[in-house]
Amino acid sequence: MNDYIVAMTIIGLAALSMTWIPNLMERTFVSYPIVFLLLGVIIYLLPLGLPSPDPLWQEDYVVRLTELSVIISLMGTGLKIRRKFSLKNWRIPFRLVTITMLICIAAVAFLGWSILGFSVAGAVLLGAVLAPTDPVLAEQVQVGPPDDDEEDVVRFSLTAEAGLNDGSAFPFTWLAVVLAIAAGGETQNWFEDWFKDWFLRDLLYRIVAGVGVGYLIGKGLAYLIFRLPKKTSFPKAQHGFLSLSATLVTYGITELLHGYGFIAVFVTALTVSSVEAEHEYNIEMHDFVNQVERIIMVVLLILFGGSLVTGILDYLTWQGALIGLGFLFVIRPIATLPSMLGTYSTAKEKLAVCFFGIRGIGSFFYLSFALDKVAFPEANELWSIIGFIVMVSIVLHGLTATNAIKVLDRERKISGRPVLDTDQTPDEIR
Repeated sequence: MNDYIVAMTIIGLAALSMTWIPNLMERTFVSYPIVFLLLGVIIYLLPLGLPSPDPLWQEDYVVRLTELSVIISLMGTGLKIRRKFSLKNWRIPFRLVTITMLICIAAVAFLGWSILGFSVAGAVLLGAVLAPTDPVLAEQVQVGPPDDDEEDVVRFSLTAEAGLNDGSAFPFTWLAVVLAIAAGGETQNWFEDWFKDWFLRDLLYRIVAGVGVGYLIGKGLAYLIFRLPKKTSFPKAQHGFLSLSATLVTYGITELLHGYGFIAVFVTALTVSSVEAEHEYNIEMHDFVNQVERIIMVVLLILFGGSLVTGILDYLTWQGALIGLGFLFVIRPIATLPSMLGTYSTAKEKLAVCFFGIRGIGSFFYLSFALDKVAFPEANELWSIIGFIVMVSIVLHGLTATNAIKVLDRERKISGRPVLDTDQTPDEIR
């Protein structure tokens, strides 16, 4: 049996099923990522001779697959956010990627060092890879397409957080890498040898470069798409694949300039969609990139499901599992509470934002990226812990998200409360 043809057939059938499964799952309380995760488990339990998806010794291919998935998802995420960008309108997401994220990284790093016995670099890496919430698997708790009017505080906060923190967590992944490198050398002056470079380059320059390049490319694309055709005979953009092209170009240029491509892609999408938020071409671009994202997500979920039965959990200890559960049920919710103080949301809305910090593909990218840069002695344990946390998150949040959002929507309609999290009017906020 030709393994390549078998794999191609399985991927094709899984992608074909995406035509119906998401709509069918909307009638239940089960999210469709759970279906494809289970499908991966079943397929790899069968004697089909498929190549092992276990990433423990294959970081390079995991980096590329997850990288592509995340940047495409970030473009779709940015295109569907319609809220006008300002410090006030975006106060919750900004708090989530500063206060909440830093608390989570510090808490997990401390537990990894003190309980699991990880090195400082390994513990920081554990905290960093768990920092980003996932833009790929969180469709149930995110805002809908650009033509969907539902943009309540929960959907908006979780969507914007997923878009922002996939780049914001990068400096801390680099911090773990430079700590591991420093630990392997004879560092006489830690500030001069690595901390200053990390602070100036990985924390400041790369973020500024990502935002700057993303904004400039977004402005340029918006002008070509919406403004220039109105002023001249320049042809109108007609195909949604421009969104995929823009994703690759933005990411590539930013990375060539040593900026954070994740941040740049998200900022580009936000900039383009903010020019004419209701324009039908925004919808077309979003729909195209969303379809590509789903196909890649299917492949990754099947591979992840297969890895669960082929070795990714082999190095999981009860201490690691306990820290993983503690992160999902205790650390993330408590760390989110300060970010929700002083907002106009209800108690249930605040609890929803605290609870639905979904972990997924982004965590796999950061872990494989760091391990591809330098050897960490805790690499096997890190894969097992992250795999366990992502598995639990997919199942836990996938079983609860639909009903939770329905309850919040129903209560909001009954009370007559606006969906916004601010005292501004809808026109002012958009």
